[in-house]
Amino acid sequence: MEGEHLERERERLPPIYHSSAPAGFGRGAKQPFPSLGTFISTLNQRRDAAGRGGFMTGTLSGNQWLRHGRDLPPICIDVRQRQRLSIDTLPPEVKAPFPCDPIIPLRTKTTKEFQEDMERAVQSGDWKEVREFYLTTFDSFIEMNAAFKREANASFNTIDDSGVNAKFVNAVYDALLSTPQDVQKSVLKGIINSLLREWKGPRTKDDLRAYFILVQNPQYSSTSTYVIYAHLLRQISSLSEADHHYLVHWLKKLSARRFRQLVERLLQFISTRLFPAEPDELPPLTKCSWWIPSATKVLSLFNAANSVSSTPIMPFTDFYNITLEHIDFMEEYRTWQSYGNSTRFSFCQFPFILSTVVKKAIIQKDSEQQMISQARQSLVSKVSRRQRVDMNLLFLNIKVRRAQLLSDSLDELTRKRCDLKKKLRVTFVGEAGLDMGGLTKEWFLLLVRQIFHTDYGMFTYMKDSRCHWFSSWKCDNYSEYQLVGTLMGLAVYNSIALDIHFPLYCYRKLLTPPTVPCDPNTSIGMATAILDDLQQIMPELAHGLVELLNYEGNVEEDFYLSFQVFQEEMGVVKSHNLKPGGDKIPVTKLNRKEYVQLYVDFLLNKSISKQFAAFFHGFHSVCASDALMLLRPEEVEMLVCGSPDLEMIALQKAAQYEGYSKTDSTVRCFWDVVLSFPLELQKKMLHFATGSDRVPVGGMADLNFKISKIDVPTDWLPISHTCFNQICLPPYRNRKELKHKLTIAISNAEGFGLE
Repeated sequence: MEGEHLERERERLPPIYHSSAPAGFGRGAKQPFPSLGTFISTLNQRRDAAGRGGFMTGTLSGNQWLRHGRDLPPICIDVRQRQRLSIDTLPPEVKAPFPCDPIIPLRTKTTKEFQEDMERAVQSGDWKEVREFYLTTFDSFIEMNAAFKREANASFNTIDDSGVNAKFVNAVYDALLSTPQDVQKSVLKGIINSLLREWKGPRTKDDLRAYFILVQNPQYSSTSTYVIYAHLLRQISSLSEADHHYLVHWLKKLSARRFRQLVERLLQFISTRLFPAEPDELPPLTKCSWWIPSATKVLSLFNAANSVSSTPIMPFTDFYNITLEHIDFMEEYRTWQSYGNSTRFSFCQFPFILSTVVKKAIIQKDSEQQMISQARQSLVSKVSRRQRVDMNLLFLNIKVRRAQLLSDSLDELTRKRCDLKKKLRVTFVGEAGLDMGGLTKEWFLLLVRQIFHTDYGMFTYMKDSRCHWFSSWKCDNYSEYQLVGTLMGLAVYNSIALDIHFPLYCYRKLLTPPTVPCDPNTSIGMATAILDDLQQIMPELAHGLVELLNYEGNVEEDFYLSFQVFQEEMGVVKSHNLKPGGDKIPVTKLNRKEYVQLYVDFLLNKSISKQFAAFFHGFHSVCASDALMLLRPEEVEMLVCGSPDLEMIALQKAAQYEGYSKTDSTVRCFWDVVLSFPLELQKKMLHFATGSDRVPVGGMADLNFKISKIDVPTDWLPISHTCFNQICLPPYRNRKELKHKLTIAISNAEGFGLE
């Protein structure tokens, strides 16, 4: 039975702390633990009816759950739908009224009185009063509300106020771990009794308050309490969408420190369940396969709370569980691809928990499989026609002249669009270099430099925000924008970081939607744009619009604006109406919000819709993959651009040596010089050695950087093999000589040859 683990946990605790259930709340020790299958909400049923979901309904008994192993009911919105359900706009049916709450007994102990009780207990050694308080308070959900609710029988049925006295909860929990063991065990005993009660019907708001209080208990940091913690998480994860709606908004009001502690506790619980230090300290995984799905679901509530908070409580990267880098994440990915958001659990249903390293690895593996598949098709086609097999069929071969780099590249990619998913190999006409990776990096670098040059006109450089944005001029052929998108896709596909400076909003547009829609009439790249997005790109203009929104005077007479915008295109100023008849509609105090919204949407979406559509299709022509649905815009940017933060000390620690050791004088001089270089020269050194001045996802250690010795006269310059991220140094005699030769080499690094 599902409650057996909790029953055993209760038997391990002293019998003196067994609590009887209040009238009307029979504990039912012989009854199975409430099923997780009952949490399917009306919202999910509506999605089923519309044919958009993969949800299943029904309730399984405890033994059925064990037989089904990792099979669980759906516990999050299918990430592949890429729908961002607003917590604040749930349909009415998931906000159904709750039944009347039972009468809660009055408890009058204050935070100050409790702290005084603790001080007396510590000084006298008499814990009777404190023990009685803990024993009573955690005996049931009703008693928890009696102790911690600010007004015992007030409703507090709002997302804005949980009604819980947070200061008192914090004081009680902060003191708990310093109490005698029997007091701590009495709390656990009460929690077990509360969790084992048989519940019928929907939860009340007081039940939600009890869960909100219980999940903050610091005792769950110990593996000895994991069985109890797991059952608490299971009950929370099985709540309805409406209940989760409330919990999310209550959680976001926790202090940043406590919020982080709870997130870290959940991450530790998942890691320990996956890789226990002592396998015997936890129940067999086969008998508690619901532990990890339940914990991950509850963690998703914290992630949602972090997202809906006006300012994120903690960076999204702090939700990554690094332990998952050591599981078979491709199996998780295949499970998700096959079952989506059905009853089969996969971490890919909760991409916020997967680090960028894992997501990059998934994309790379997925890319490799697509490359192999594409190459196999080409070979089979040749063999079936009894034609000679050319190994060049296995590659996307790009042959370009440096003098006509852009036009040649555009012609090659257009002509070979069917080969984009093959391994990229670049040849520069008239150069003997063989592409083992270095020439490809050089090609990307030179193309990006040329495309984004201000004289070329495709992109406008915004000095205030130091980023590029799409030029709004109209033309007959947008193929060059498609080339840029294809380049970005090829960079991700071939794991090459580009020095591109797009605002984050660009990557959000790139994931709107995350895959190319089947219907060609579906709009693409039209992400919702707000003033904050414009602030990233045109901060001065955004500031002016904020002033318009906050202006207290007569907007119509003082600003004299209409629903019209003017833009310069190829030296000619053109006007555009923001709505039909906009040139005749004045902007007033009443309609200025609409004006600002339409203005922002025009600048970031409508005025560049054709340019961005070409860019979008270019990117997705290479990177069409379910794995893109796992990514946040920030993560796409990281995959495309790598990191601009050069941690040369990290590179030094990860460096490998051939012919030298790290204690040799030449090596010590090299690092002394490089670490003292200004940032610009450090970038040049990295580019000289690796072909790119960006740090890949995973950090400097992923570069496999190597310093090798070459036995040549010391008047030679250093040379590099960018294919292998290798720099070769003659045995220079001193620091001055090494610095001089290295500076010359890295400042004149372009072109390839063979000895």
